[in-house]
Amino acid sequence: MAREAREGGDRGRRGDRGRDPVRERDGGDDLVDKLVTINRVAKVVKGGRRFAFAALVVVGDQKGRVGYGAGKAREVPEAIRKATDRAKRAMIRVPMKEGRTLHHDSYGHFGAGKVILRTAAAGTGIIAGGPMRAVFESLGIGDVVAKSLGSRNPHNMVKATFAALQGAASPRSVANRRGKKVNDILAKREVSPVQEVVADV
Repeated sequence: MAREAREGGDRGRRGDRGRDPVRERDGGDDLVDKLVTINRVAKVVKGGRRFAFAALVVVGDQKGRVGYGAGKAREVPEAIRKATDRAKRAMIRVPMKEGRTLHHDSYGHFGAGKVILRTAAAGTGIIAGGPMRAVFESLGIGDVVAKSLGSRNPHNMVKATFAALQGAASPRSVANRRGKKVNDILAKREVSPVQEVVADV
């Protein structure tokens, strides 16, 4: 009876499976960590079931650096602490255009998770789902359009988003790699015949 009451209390604190809202906390060191999801897992042993909690956390400085980590423990705070420490150790730097959006569109996938990230004009905002939004807010991107085409599992979505961000490159890095100037890399905007007529008028 006592065990059932304890399990019921855990279930009440846990909430709906895999649908926890993203929670933001101040991670210190100018870092912001967001709790994407927390999941209760059970291990069947001889005496019954042992419960643990698995947390997924995204950490970023909102200035171009972001990382994610997963942690599991018997208690929720310990699971979050482990996930946060792993996220801080696995941070990557993403080049941003004008400090607000991506330089180009990119595609990423991990397992069954597939995401498309598109650069956006100023004022667009972050158009993305919960797990992806947590990544962009921690990264510091203000304008982006993202779409998840595959798995809705938060872990796959976050990992697919990081795969797309790791493939992002700035014109300066591409120019250095090719031994050219930045102006040679950037494509010139083509003027349509209609625009030429309007310009002549």
